[in-house]
Amino acid sequence: MFTGIIEKLGTVSKITKEADNLHISVTSEFTDELKIDQSVAHNGVCLTVVAIDEDTYTVTAIKETLQKTNLNSLKVGDKVNLERAMKLGDRLDGHIVQGHVDQTGHCTDIKNDNGSWFFTFDYDAAKNNITIEKGSITINGTSLTVVNSEQNSFSVAIIPYTYEHTNFHTFETGTEVNLEFDVIGKYVARLTNL
Repeated sequence: MFTGIIEKLGTVSKITKEADNLHISVTSEFTDELKIDQSVAHNGVCLTVVAIDEDTYTVTAIKETLQKTNLNSLKVGDKVNLERAMKLGDRLDGHIVQGHVDQTGHCTDIKNDNGSWFFTFDYDAAKNNITIEKGSITINGTSLTVVNSEQNSFSVAIIPYTYEHTNFHTFETGTEVNLEFDVIGKYVARLTNL
């Protein structure tokens, strides 16, 4: 379980393909605090630490994960949003994030609004995921509030801190992102379709 509050940016230092899996090595400031079998969200994708070597750790993404996320497009040197699993008893500063990406989307517009930014994203509405105005959305693991909710697109407003401390500052029009829709909204949508 995660909150969507990004702790650090990590840097992809190595990618190794093995059968249909990718072993992704990430250099991070908190590697020395990790242990084998621990869960870490990478751009919102919950992955298990399988190896640690000094300031670098390795996780494995299987075929299912690679098909549903943007992890298959990572390159050495890319920045990834990192969040360790929530501790029981901590404040829930973002919203309930499972680390299970529903689908990817694409950045379609970026507007600098004199000190903040508006990012617009589209996604395939045929997958039955929805956003609601002022509801929660997770983009590359970052907990955000939806504005301008449409059937297959939405926008989010980004404050300078979030822009600088997540990989949002690397986004361009066309950037593929991981989307995890609000878990409560998913349950309500499922119940109303029964």
